[in-house]
Amino acid sequence: MSARVVPEGSRQRRRPTKQGAVLSERLIVDTALRLVAQHGAEALSVRRLGAALGADPSALYRYFRNTDALLLAICDEIIGRAQEGWEASGDWRTDLRAMGMRIHGSYVSQPQAALLAAHRTTGRPNETGAVEKILGILRDGGFPDPLAVRVYHAFVDQALAFAAQDAAASALPKAAGEADTEVWGDVYGRLPTETHPNIAATYPLLVADMRDSGYPFALELMLTALETLHPDAAGHPRKARRQAP
Repeated sequence: MSARVVPEGSRQRRRPTKQGAVLSERLIVDTALRLVAQHGAEALSVRRLGAALGADPSALYRYFRNTDALLLAICDEIIGRAQEGWEASGDWRTDLRAMGMRIHGSYVSQPQAALLAAHRTTGRPNETGAVEKILGILRDGGFPDPLAVRVYHAFVDQALAFAAQDAAASALPKAAGEADTEVWGDVYGRLPTETHPNIAATYPLLVADMRDSGYPFALELMLTALETLHPDAAGHPRKARRQAP
């Protein structure tokens, strides 16, 4: 794609595509997500996307100036799906847990797209909305602003790092994924007590736990650590929640 894009108010295509749909940014993003899920990163091209939409590839220039802009929109859509239906409970630990699991789950549900997008910063509405919500959870929960910002950073990076790792595992070809799983039995299950006493002693628990993502427990560890950092934990009066403008 080239660096030219039609102003938002003039974007709508007058004639339907070959599939009978009118082009929109949402339709393009949804179609791109479907293609990437089916065919991987190589599907994110103007030619393949245009063919899937039943539109001339040049029509996509009206919505996205290049493929990177489209990629950022895809990333923002994944973030937006994580927030759908979320409502604050008023308890910071409950709300952070829910938000973390939603972010992680949204990316893992689109593993191929997650590999492309989990490390990107979009600056688009869904992302800015998520940043606002998470900071609000922390500030309304009594965390002073300097700590709230640091917690936000660690919280989001943890969720996205686990999401990227778990998505990468999900995106493996079936044979490769099965081979990785078999390593636990073929290698770890046969290690002798004499050389690997800790693995031998914990092997049944280890192999069972490694079948699932480590993120839920890692998130609980973070939440527990945050309780010790909260102003109330030290027995001090709660500090002002919001700094004066």
